[in-house]
Parts: sequence; C-alpha cells; structure tokens
Amino acid sequence: MTKVKFGWRVPAFPGDNSRRSIFIDQITNVLTQVEGQFDSLWIEDHFIPWADFKPPDTDMLECWTTLCYLAGAFPKLDIGTLVLCQNYRNPALLAKMGATLQILSGGRFILGLGAGWMAEEYRAFGYEFPIASVRLAQLAETVQIIRKMWAESPTSFAGEHYQIKDAYCEPRPNPIPPIMIGAEGEKLGLRVVAQHADWWNLTGAKPEVYAHKLEVLRSHCQTVGRNCDEIVKTWTTWDDGIAIGQTEVEAQRVAENSPFPGGNRIIGTPEQVAEHLRRFTDLGVEYFMLRFADFPNPAGAELFAEAVIPKFR
Repeated sequence: MTKVKFGWRVPAFPGDNSRRSIFIDQITNVLTQVEGQFDSLWIEDHFIPWADFKPPDTDMLECWTTLCYLAGAFPKLDIGTLVLCQNYRNPALLAKMGATLQILSGGRFILGLGAGWMAEEYRAFGYEFPIASVRLAQLAETVQIIRKMWAESPTSFAGEHYQIKDAYCEPRPNPIPPIMIGAEGEKLGLRVVAQHADWWNLTGAKPEVYAHKLEVLRSHCQTVGRNCDEIVKTWTTWDDGIAIGQTEVEAQRVAENSPFPGGNRIIGTPEQVAEHLRRFTDLGVEYFMLRFADFPNPAGAELFAEAVIPKFR
C-alpha cells in the first residue's frame, strides 16, 4: 500500500486579532509540536487575506519569504507552496528561485503552481488580470520554462506569453523538485494538469466531487497520451480546517469556538476524521495538506498526528 503523507497548511493570516511576532510565534509553536510527525509544511500565495471575515489591513505573510524562513527553522519537514500564483513572479526568475531553495533546503522543495484567481489582489498590486483561458495558457508556459531551465543550461523558450533567451540556471536543482498544479476547471485547468503536472491538488472538494474531477483528469490524460497514475493526487482542506477532539462533544466544541468560519469543516473524533479521509485515499489520494480549526492552539494538530496519521502508515 502506498504510504499516505500529511502536511500542515500554515495559516498566512491570523484567525484571531494577533499581530506580527505573536502570529509568527503561534505558527512556530505548532510546527515545533508536529515536526517529525507531519511530512511537510505548506504556504499559500496571497498578499492580502482573501477571506471576507478579515479586513485587508490584517497581517498577511508573503509566501516565498515565509517558506524560506520556515525551511531553515524546521529542517525535518518538506516545504511546499499551495499554490504560487504564476503571474506574480517572472517564470525564469521563479525557476532560479526554486533551484536555489531546493539546493539550500537539501532537496525538500515542492513547487505548487496555479493560474491565480483573486482579481482585486492583482489590481491592488499592479498586475494585469487576464481572462481565465489566458492565465491558464500562461501557467502552461511557466511550467515549460521552469522544466527547461532545471534540465538544461542555457535555455531559450519562445511562447505566446513568455520568452527567454540563453537563460542560465546554475546550479541546477538536484533532485528536480516535483511540480504540483492546483486546478479544478474541467475544460482547461485539468488539461494543463494532464499535460504538465507531477502532482495535482484540489482544495476543499467533497469526495464525490473529487471522484468526478478525477474522472475528467483521466479523460484528459488519455487524450494527451499520459498515464494518469503517474500524477500524485493530493487534497487540501479549506481554511476552516479539521475540528478534532477525543469525543464528538469535544470536536463540536472546537468547531464552535474556532476563529475561522465553518462551512466545509471536517468535525469528529480521530476515528471519524480518519474514516472521512479514507474516502479520499480510496480514490487514490496520496497526500493531504490540512488545517485545524483550533489554531493557534496546537492541540488539534497534535491529536491528529498522534491518533490519525498512524492509521495510514
């Protein structure tokens, strides 16, 4: 049986009113408790909170800077982006950044990429916001540039949206980081996954939705001549995360007291949570990136590590 892996999806903004160093201390406290039990940590890529319940002046950690800091602070954990917006960084520069981080982290980097979606954030920070089909075409070219720069030097690429000429990426990464694409669009997004991804991520979908999207992905893989089983399947909670307790009453209390609004939350005992996640592993999911409803309290992540993760090992 394939070993299922688990990552902690690090909050990029506080659910309560914590500011600055207090928020950082909350994150490092949880990671200190679970390092060695979880396999990885993951950072989202936004400049302002996307959640309606947080004002835009809420403290928000920038993805790449935070990832590099935590990579050095927690050397037992793999590190990944969930997911980088490809428009925010030049593709060739991103290839260089990823290669450098892979080397400095000792081969622990997973590059997660997406087409971007938050129009108000694009415009606030001076980025053009193309239509979805253009953003997805840009994403496909971004992956191609990164792969070429990680494999050959110098590299040239002439696409419709991006061009490079005699670009060097030395030292090149070894091993090559896997590239994960987060996408759910059935016509274009999942086709890009089929063509270019090592891993596929879907966020928040219920098992029956995941199963449907997976069938669409398989169809795209067949069309482009790819074995879908080669793609690592992953699943991520929404920010409301998992409310876990030793009893159902405790789990419900965690959900009710969470600073993050619920709606798609998994609530239950370790056995109930594990049963819910098995609905995904039965579909072929090999990697989970999870949040916990009681953050900044580390108790939920700790209980999950102690009582749920061993059920999948």
